[in-house]
Amino acid sequence: MCSTMNMKACSCMLPYLFFLAILFAWPVTSATLRAHLSHVDDSRGFTKRELLRRMVVRSRARAANLCPYSGATARPATAPVGRANTDVNSEYLIHLSIGAPRSQPVVLTLDTGSDVVWTQCEPCAECFTQPLPRFDTAASNTVRSVACSDPLCNAHSEHGCFLHGCTYVSGYGDGSLSFGHFLRDSFTFDDGKGGGKVTVPDIGFGCGMYNAGRFLQTETGIAGFGRGPLSLPSQLKVRQFSYCFTTRFEAKSSPVFLGGAGDLKAHATGPILSTPFVRSLPPGTDNSHYVLSFKGVTVGKTRLPVPEIKADGSGATFIDSGTDITTFPDAVFRQLKSAFIAQAALPVNKTADEDDICFSWDGKKTAAMPKLVFHLEGADWDLPRENYVTEDRESGQVCVAVSTSGQMDRTLIGNFQQQNTHIVYDLAAGKLLLVPVQCDKL
Repeated sequence: MCSTMNMKACSCMLPYLFFLAILFAWPVTSATLRAHLSHVDDSRGFTKRELLRRMVVRSRARAANLCPYSGATARPATAPVGRANTDVNSEYLIHLSIGAPRSQPVVLTLDTGSDVVWTQCEPCAECFTQPLPRFDTAASNTVRSVACSDPLCNAHSEHGCFLHGCTYVSGYGDGSLSFGHFLRDSFTFDDGKGGGKVTVPDIGFGCGMYNAGRFLQTETGIAGFGRGPLSLPSQLKVRQFSYCFTTRFEAKSSPVFLGGAGDLKAHATGPILSTPFVRSLPPGTDNSHYVLSFKGVTVGKTRLPVPEIKADGSGATFIDSGTDITTFPDAVFRQLKSAFIAQAALPVNKTADEDDICFSWDGKKTAAMPKLVFHLEGADWDLPRENYVTEDRESGQVCVAVSTSGQMDRTLIGNFQQQNTHIVYDLAAGKLLLVPVQCDKL
């Protein structure tokens, strides 16, 4: 998600210098903190076919709603199944609690594309329905307001001052927004060792009193994990954070770690890959996102080019927790689709949407599909078959789970491609680590 106050034009400028200052002054949180993640579609009764369609629709909406660099527009998403047209604001939900002595549970959308952490609060002028009671400041002995002079307040580009307290507005590219007061309070996580709890005091967060837009009834707010100073990793001053998404269709809990990622080789089922983040982003680009240098994509025996990031920020590639399936610029997607059609030994499914890559399949045996490799700077990511091929016996289709972002000149690497891969954001070293594992074993 792309934070903005101006809802007519997405202005995604966050203070990158604050982020650099944090990098060079690491008073590190000593413990590794852990929380569990659930997916918004878990236990909601959708069939596999519906889940796949929802993934596609949300991914195209996400691509369209991120900040445009050059005024291009994305192709509108196709007609959704279920409520996919409104479910574009959430993917994975992080479960933790706020306050003391009685910590109050919250469920926040984990978003690597924004920075502000916020949850709905009592009293609330306008709030969306949520599964838990709203955070009650009166029930916490450790909560305190944030002064207008507090660095936390000034770090947010859209802050204000009301009765000597700091207010905020966080807007997102799909038109959703949250308005309220900045507060500080204790956040409680699992200790990462099995059973214990760790409470971290004085974490800044938004107490949302006016919240509107495309929210489900599954979350209470958003946890920004972006590169700016207000994000949860930045406030915890951790050198690393990581997550590991379990297989989507099994609806198992996924772990997220704030702090050291542990012995990566101990659970690795293949080679560990490393690729640097793009540090020097062009002026006017979104400094919240984690940008990678994408060099190309290979389908079977055919290598295809992808756009390089340009001076105006176009051509950027984001590693994104909030996108279901990887979306490519339309020109790249068309070439990729042609390569799969040329190399897959299956007939094209003529009833599929033109923006899908689907084949007819008898369901009797595993469908043979070409390999898919993402070429990142310093890393050739050979995707496991289950991270890009979906089979649906009910409809007699086998599909490649990638899509087009329309005319938007950017690539978003989605969470479906990240399944059973320990994704480690090494903030201190400025790189991303890709560790193949069984995520439900961590």
